[in-house]
Amino acid sequence: MQTTFTPEQLRDPGIARANEVLRTCVHCGFCTATCPTYQVLGDELDSPRGRIYLIKDMLEQGRPADAQTVKHIDRCLSCLACMTTCPSGVHYMHLVDHAREYIETTYKRPMMDRMLRAVLAWIIPHPMRFRVAMLGAKVARPFRRLVPDARLRAMLDMAGAKIPPVSRNDDPQVFAAVAPKRMRVALLTGCAQRALNTDINDATIRLLRRLGAEVVVAKGAGCCGALTHHMGKADQSHASAAANIRAWMAEKAAGGLDAIVINTSGCGTTVKDYGHMFRDDPLAGDAATIAGLAMDVSQVLTKLGLPEGAPKGIKVAYHAACSLQHGQQIKTLPKDLLKRAGFTVVEPADSHLCCGSAGTYNLLQPEISQQLKARKVQTLEARSPDVIAAGNIGCMMQIGSGTGVPVVHTVELLDWATGGPKPRALQAQG
Repeated sequence: MQTTFTPEQLRDPGIARANEVLRTCVHCGFCTATCPTYQVLGDELDSPRGRIYLIKDMLEQGRPADAQTVKHIDRCLSCLACMTTCPSGVHYMHLVDHAREYIETTYKRPMMDRMLRAVLAWIIPHPMRFRVAMLGAKVARPFRRLVPDARLRAMLDMAGAKIPPVSRNDDPQVFAAVAPKRMRVALLTGCAQRALNTDINDATIRLLRRLGAEVVVAKGAGCCGALTHHMGKADQSHASAAANIRAWMAEKAAGGLDAIVINTSGCGTTVKDYGHMFRDDPLAGDAATIAGLAMDVSQVLTKLGLPEGAPKGIKVAYHAACSLQHGQQIKTLPKDLLKRAGFTVVEPADSHLCCGSAGTYNLLQPEISQQLKARKVQTLEARSPDVIAAGNIGCMMQIGSGTGVPVVHTVELLDWATGGPKPRALQAQG
């Protein structure tokens, strides 16, 4: 694609990167075939190619974002299926992230939009605030029909029937390896996950220790910054990321680190991109080091070597989170691990399509999200599974709200298969 940025514009690092990305696009349109929003809406401007044209026009002219551009960029899930499909290697993630930051600084949203986005950015990255908000939502949920805004109703619906107790395993500390020590790793305990499902980190810690990893929860580490990053709130996202970089570098200096383990794939995609996010920052070197250490939990478990288990007689429908299969290009490892542990693994049709969770997308774009959820649940249930497994808390919440089939994290099943407790979602079934 030809671009016409001026030399002055190209001195801006964000514009320079956008120019590189734009110039790799050859207009082929292959991306439209795998774009979930294009599949649902059928509008060219709701495809990656259409959004690329909108972003190009906005950035080249250097004009403030307009309502039409904002509408179609907001509808993007950032599922990154287009990057998997693209034959030209267009790095759409960097382009749309820059566009969102540009929109945040040049476009004044309607008052309700600004309030909702500000509230989400203030609450979700902070586990205790999130817990309090969910308690409030549980109280207000009986009155949801009186709420006129679909986004507010979606927020009320997010609160589960039970809010899990706080897990002390998420506090800064060191867990010694149970088997002979083979690795020393830091665990990103996250933010929303600590409020929504504490079993995931608990299972991860047990499993890693059992396989010979010393697990560190580093003091000062917290939200990875993904939620605010994808809302275009660069100052907030970079502050969260910088805190993690400093915390993990301090831990690396103190005792060494072989990996930073991430069991929420949306966070993993962001942490692995810290080197790009901080490329022009004094933290650039440390950010690149941390990005290089970041691994999805399935990658670390593969390195440690999961013991082979006897057949369990349990059919697991594996849901591939977009941030794992497209963002990190990890497609087979979780399925391989589940099979090795003794589970029968099946996949739904169109497994490349998003479930509609996508961070805060299910709250800010509930109508589209609900359509994608219904499609995903239908294809999963068509495989008649005993349980659904995923590697991302957002996907688990989204799918779980639309099916009666138990939904668990992959590590919960692997922990159970190697000596840990039966996942709580399966205990409820007896």
